[in-house]
Amino acid sequence: MKILLLGSGALQIGQAGEFDYSGSQAIKTFRKNGHEVVLINPNIATVQTDPESFHAGDSNGANKIYFVPVNPTFVEKIIQKESPDALALSFGGQTALNCGLELEKSGILKKYGVKILGTPVPVIEATEDREIFKQKLKEISVDTPKSICAYTLEEAIAASKKIGFPLIMRAGFTLGGQGSGFCETPEKFEQMAKDAFAFSPQILVEEDLRGWKEVEYEVVRDAADNCITVLNMENFDPLGIHTGESIVVSPSMTLANREYQMLRTVAIKTIRHLGIVGECNIQYALNPNNDKEYRVIEVNARLSRSSALASKASGYPLAAVAAEIMIGKTLPEIENAITKTTTAFFEPALDYIALKFPRWDLHKFRKVSDTIATEMKSVGEVMALGKTFPEAVQKAVRMLAIGTEGVLDAPKKYENETDIKDDIITASPRRMFAICQALYQNLYSVEEIWKMTKIDHWFLQQLNRIATMGQRLDTETLTDELLFQAKKLGFSDTEIAQRTNTSFASVRAQRKKAGIMPVAKQIDTLAAEFPAQTNYLYTTFHGVEHDV
Repeated sequence: MKILLLGSGALQIGQAGEFDYSGSQAIKTFRKNGHEVVLINPNIATVQTDPESFHAGDSNGANKIYFVPVNPTFVEKIIQKESPDALALSFGGQTALNCGLELEKSGILKKYGVKILGTPVPVIEATEDREIFKQKLKEISVDTPKSICAYTLEEAIAASKKIGFPLIMRAGFTLGGQGSGFCETPEKFEQMAKDAFAFSPQILVEEDLRGWKEVEYEVVRDAADNCITVLNMENFDPLGIHTGESIVVSPSMTLANREYQMLRTVAIKTIRHLGIVGECNIQYALNPNNDKEYRVIEVNARLSRSSALASKASGYPLAAVAAEIMIGKTLPEIENAITKTTTAFFEPALDYIALKFPRWDLHKFRKVSDTIATEMKSVGEVMALGKTFPEAVQKAVRMLAIGTEGVLDAPKKYENETDIKDDIITASPRRMFAICQALYQNLYSVEEIWKMTKIDHWFLQQLNRIATMGQRLDTETLTDELLFQAKKLGFSDTEIAQRTNTSFASVRAQRKKAGIMPVAKQIDTLAAEFPAQTNYLYTTFHGVEHDV
């Protein structure tokens, strides 16, 4: 079979290297199964189009690569020339998905006899069109936000009056939350609606759910209706901050088992009812004051940014498994590439924490607001692994390469309490550091910060543990026990040296003499239940022996 795979095209906010990873894995999987792959991707700065690492024609790369825009005009020309049997559009993000939908609607795919692999077009449309999506979920009594779809400015204004202010407005068929935002007044809403209709034919006017928890599940389903949840993730920030702008932890830290199981059951029921084949992402809002009240915010019937994070966090190769499913395999027939003895029909178990931290470069743009909300502004992200939240978040902050040693080492030097309070109340790239400074300087309690941010108490308590350790390092003698506790909370040797007025070399020497050394642990997808054949490792100070 000859498969035409659509890449994501140029890098942009909300759609970057994650889809290069997904597309590369899909190409490799298709080729491994004996299929011919033709790739369309105009971006030369990717692995899947790099002649050095992915030679066209070898066993891992595409047979042919076309450096043309991913739009119907150019894709039709390639279809006419190559005569592919099938089209894979789940690995190129929103760009590829929208292009595929246009090709189907215009009759181009039917004209040339090209079928779409995986999730059928009507199902994709049901997840992208907000009105259809709401009706589909209503059929199975799954709650969605109270909302009204609008196709004209007049309809939008009428909808806003019915929903009531404050509200949130979302644009359909867009990427990274483009055109979305919260509106407190009719005047602001009207201007936002005008802007949104400039690039989207449809907007959704929704009830305001700010303050609710935001949770995601990655779900895989094959054509035989085998269905699993691969991973669940929880946002550090409550609803109101785009998930691409928020710190994300996996597995979820603040959900009770009944909440986890309720949302898992809803995820599987939803994906089965919609008829998605392959991998998808489902996002929830969960009422922190009523553990039985939730809303399904959206379903992405494709590989997403979260899918790439879930793959790296769990060791479960979502893109490769999705590609296998698209060509007709079922989950029990697909091998677990890490254990080599189990199948892909299992739900990974994590005995560690994976944490994603966004990276912003807003200082490069003049007169741009650094406030973060429902539209993405971050240009990248890092992922850190640890046994605890403090260990993982401290690692992540150092990996951002912004010149900080940890969450207490704020990139902005705060002059007074007012500056700190402003950065806590108004979400920005500085919020995490402002919260930690407030706790470190004993300006506000966990409860007071929760009232200002609605960030879950558990996360704030973990940050308070780091702040308390910072205070101890500032005032106490560095004993071996204090050093060990600081390392388990993610403090670097450099920061410990700075806080104890010693040198990096002396801290390191003391640590080695005391036998305080990190251990290497494997990511094996099954929490060490089965032997793993992988070099996917992380280090932690919460352990006594290496896994390798």
